[in-house]
Amino acid sequence: MKERTSLSGKIDSFNLLSTDLEENEILLEMAIEESDDDARTEVSEKLIEIDERINKLSLDLMLSGKDDQNNAIVSINAGAGGTEAQDWAEMLFRMYVRWVERKGFKVNMVDFQPGEEAGIKSVTFTANGEYSYGYLKTETGVHRLVRISPFNASGKRHTSFASVFVYPELDKEIVIGIDDNDLRIDVYRASGAGGQHVNKTSSAVRITHLPSGIVV
Repeated sequence: MKERTSLSGKIDSFNLLSTDLEENEILLEMAIEESDDDARTEVSEKLIEIDERINKLSLDLMLSGKDDQNNAIVSINAGAGGTEAQDWAEMLFRMYVRWVERKGFKVNMVDFQPGEEAGIKSVTFTANGEYSYGYLKTETGVHRLVRISPFNASGKRHTSFASVFVYPELDKEIVIGIDDNDLRIDVYRASGAGGQHVNKTSSAVRITHLPSGIVV
């Protein structure tokens, strides 16, 4: 259902763009024929807006991976380098949060481990918004910063590392289908003293999932 809604939105956006382009083409022809400078300026402004919408739709169409439209889970961890690396991790965290907010997405904190002197040891947050994972997934990897250390009195150049991992937030509605033909059901009866009730009543059941071998 979510995928269908997303696809329907893309089709609606394309149809609206097509209609707006046709209307502005007609308006531009009329403005040129009537030598109406104000109308031509208005059409030019609308065409700039349409161009921005086309670029956005083109990018959305490129983000066609299986989980691209999902929310993103972002985890940042300071690498080797002590305070320098922890400060670099915090810089990355602030950068991503600002980018997410500028995109109109929502940030939810999951975990935050502050550094001993400055910066952060690690942080995990979610970026909630359409195509968050598609936009952010390429940030996964090790990020390096080379600079004159503000934490070193001798002013030496220092290299810091921080790792970034981006995961898609999966749909909570996961449906698991099990074919009855893949199940073997064994029933057992107690033995020994106890009368006819014990010997005739199935008091234990074992279910085996044949493809995986799981027994419950």
